[in-house]
Parts: sequence; C-alpha cells; structure tokens
Amino acid sequence: MHSFTRSLTLALGVLLSTAACKKATTEVVLPDAIAIVQGNAQSVQAGLLLPTPVVIRVIDKNGLAMPNIPVTFVLSDGGGSVTPASATSDTRGEVTVKWTLGPVQPVQTLTASASGVTPVRISAQAILPSDISVAQGNNQTGKAGVVLTNSIVVRVTGTGNLPMVGVPVAFQVSSGGGAITPQTILTNALGEATAKWTLGSVAGQNTATVSTAALTPVVLSATGTP
Repeated sequence: MHSFTRSLTLALGVLLSTAACKKATTEVVLPDAIAIVQGNAQSVQAGLLLPTPVVIRVIDKNGLAMPNIPVTFVLSDGGGSVTPASATSDTRGEVTVKWTLGPVQPVQTLTASASGVTPVRISAQAILPSDISVAQGNNQTGKAGVVLTNSIVVRVTGTGNLPMVGVPVAFQVSSGGGAITPQTILTNALGEATAKWTLGSVAGQNTATVSTAALTPVVLSATGTP
C-alpha cells in the first residue's frame, strides 16, 4: 500500500513538473515600451546632421532590455532623413540612428515604433537664418569703373549668433551700374559670403542689395570718384 502511494505521489509530481515546464517554455515575453537613451531635444542648423546619434532601447515589463526586436523610424514633422529607417535591437535592446533635419521647419520630430508598444517621439530644434549683416566693405569710396579695394563680406547667423553654413546669398546692383561677382555664393564655415564690387563707370552713388532666405535684404553703398 505504501509502495502504491509512493508511486502515485511520484507520478503526480512528474506530471506537475512537466506541466510547469511546458508553461515556462511556452510563455512569451513581449516588449513593453521604447525608452529614449540619448539624442532627444537637440538643436542644429536646419538641413544638417544632428551632432549626437539618436539611441532608443526596447524593454520588457520589468525594464529589462529586449534584443532582436524590429524597430522602425518615421519622420513625423519637418522632413529630412533618418538612417537606418528600420533596424533590429541589439543585445542591449538598443537601436542607433543618425537624423538629418529638414531645411525649413523649426520644430521637427522623429517617431520610433515597435509592434505592440506605444511609439515614442524624439524632438529636435532646427536653427534657421535669422540675421544677415555686413561684416566688411560697406560705404567705401573708389574710382568709378574700378573694383573696390576691400571685398564685400556679409555674415548670416541664426539663434545665438550661430553661423549659418551653406546658405545661398545673392548680390544685386541696385543703382550706379557696375557689377558684383559672384552674384550668388554659399556661406562658409563662419557663415560668411565674400564678393568683389566693381563700381559703375560714372562717378557718384552706387548701391546694391544682399539677400538670403526670407530675411530682409541688406543695402550696400559705395561712392565712385572721377
């Protein structure tokens, strides 16, 4: 009798153990959230690559990293580009992307999403040209029909006096004749554009305008002498 009871107890234990193993092996851990590790709330000139890559992490309900989870990235506002647009989380549950901002909109967003979890939005501030000023060469006097001694240098800046790089600047003679070369040029790493101004052939007042983006054009003046 004792032998039968012992055998029954052992058999029941085996069944319970087997059932528990099956439950453990069939239980699937699902992603619970996407967390932003780095790269949120950055700012850079519009149209340029953000200085710090964006990193997100996929986690489970216990906050543990989840590898091998497909994540997609979509530019929600502002345009630009993100590389890669989709990737699988690594052993730390992380995906790293590079985000180049669009050229026009000040506030831009990037959305990261994975199946079954709430998407997260990463934001960035695009700095746009806000000021154009003459750094050198305004109000010169020179011989009519001759190139002015000093080049015309204008500077384009954004918020915080940040130099705007690669911004097209246009020069146009308004009165007095003559010519400015080049007529259009991109700003350099200092946010500056440089041009030569040849005065008109008749002595007197010469004027020109410098313009970029949606900013109010700047007026240049020079006086030609006989």
